[in-house]
Amino acid sequence: MEDKLSTFFNYVNENSQYLIGTLREAVAIPSVSSDAKKRSEVFRMADWVKDRLVKLGADVKIVEPGTQELQAQTKKNILIYCHYDVQPALLSDGWGTDPFDLVEKKDGRLVGRGASDDKGHVVGWLLTLEAFVKNQVELPVNLIFCFEGMEECGSVGLEKVVGDEASNWFKGVDYTTISMLDGMNYFSINVSGPVADLHSGVFGGVVREPMVVLTKLLAGLVEVDGKINIAGTHDQVMKLTEEEEKTYHGLSLTREALENDVGGDCLMEKDMVQLLMHKGRYPSLSVHGIEGAFYDPGSKTVIPASVKGKFSIRTVPNMEPETVKNITVEYIEKEFEKLNSKCKLEADKRCSDQIYEKSVWNRTRVLFQEQLKADILFLSMGTCGDGAHSTNEKLDKFNYLEGIKQFFALLYEFSLL
Repeated sequence: MEDKLSTFFNYVNENSQYLIGTLREAVAIPSVSSDAKKRSEVFRMADWVKDRLVKLGADVKIVEPGTQELQAQTKKNILIYCHYDVQPALLSDGWGTDPFDLVEKKDGRLVGRGASDDKGHVVGWLLTLEAFVKNQVELPVNLIFCFEGMEECGSVGLEKVVGDEASNWFKGVDYTTISMLDGMNYFSINVSGPVADLHSGVFGGVVREPMVVLTKLLAGLVEVDGKINIAGTHDQVMKLTEEEEKTYHGLSLTREALENDVGGDCLMEKDMVQLLMHKGRYPSLSVHGIEGAFYDPGSKTVIPASVKGKFSIRTVPNMEPETVKNITVEYIEKEFEKLNSKCKLEADKRCSDQIYEKSVWNRTRVLFQEQLKADILFLSMGTCGDGAHSTNEKLDKFNYLEGIKQFFALLYEFSLL
């Protein structure tokens, strides 16, 4: 096995520019699933993935997974899940370069939308398979790829596909490998008042302003120290054991490294062990933005008629998405009532509040693990400082190339289990 890995590792070292160029091709396709105008690009990305797989001899279905039986049943069956859609990105958002043109920086950063989340992983796995074909080496396991194009929109339809194909395309899966972050519940709060935007010089102090109501609701969700105010949130978290607590001590990640990632000392905790726990084993709530509010440079003295606030709760093991949804909605509704903000407008049926929830459930338990009865391995090339969903998203060249080598090694490790 060492000789085979050496062959693949040398292949990666000798073809680094080809591997980076392939990622550049993928990044160039703006497969933003949340933008209806970009739906054709999501399909183009799906076709790009399909063409690569077909050229390598794989059987591929895009719309409906096939029902073909797996071959070489003496081998382990490994399911690889990644997604190829990305978050929106505009140069005007603050990018230093075109977000859909992968740029290799002198310091080794590969900058482009989706480089880390999640096209780097999609392309990395495709190139891993391609290397086996080019080097005429038999795969040590059976590979089943599940590449999705709607993850950034809540994985619409994925649950049904996995359930439907558990006894067909995904039948007999032994292990699933996922390149994903922790679970997430995404919410938006819509608060509306007047039928149209109003001039603050005329109606300021006269009407109850939706923006004031919304900002009070958003501010009440979480404290500045990160404490989530929604009752019952932490009751669901897996209890910390003494054995687990010991694993957070003596790790190589330093406070200085985290400060470098965020660009300064704005970390919640001083204790490194607590920082690591809050980073991965405890839930967090983040406020992301407000639609309908004025945000361009300059002044605009308008009272918005309707505003929508967005926030998410990152979930951890043992947290049920449905429970998170229910307690969050209940909390917001109660806090809204305390404000007595819509009494007058209720009478005129002009004021309403709506709470929408989009859950990107914890696939490890709800989806793949329960449907396929297979153990899950989370495996990522990226780091917390890659800027996924942010401007100037990057994937380090070292992590990308070494990550592909890791994929080779992983497949051989799976074959020995």
